Amino acid sequence: MIGEEQLRNMKRTSYLINVSRGRIVRENMLIKALKGGWIAGAGLDTFEDEPLPETSELWTLKNVIITPHVAGQTPYYMERLTDLFCENLDRFIHRRHLINVVDKTLGY
Repeated sequence: MIGEEQLRNMKRTSYLINVSRGRIVRENMLIKALKGGWIAGAGLDTFEDEPLPETSELWTLKNVIITPHVAGQTPYYMERLTDLFCENLDRFIHRRHLINVVDKTLGY
């Protein structure tokens, strides 16, 4: 979804933040944009290949912040996850519709 055209259309003061899926951003183009000054920097929590290979240039760029795929973690993450699981378990036992069911035909 994000390649050369999209990166070139961003302001030079822009920061690309990716906390979704690594393959959303073409890393080779992102590296080119970061080195070429097309954008100011990037904050990356996910990558095309995970874990991010030690040989990736992203590790060496001063205008990149890398986190270990933990953007979804919040102080109440486990509590909310447990509540959701318990609610769905109760619904499953009582043969009711579950919350947040993945629709494989839609891809999410």
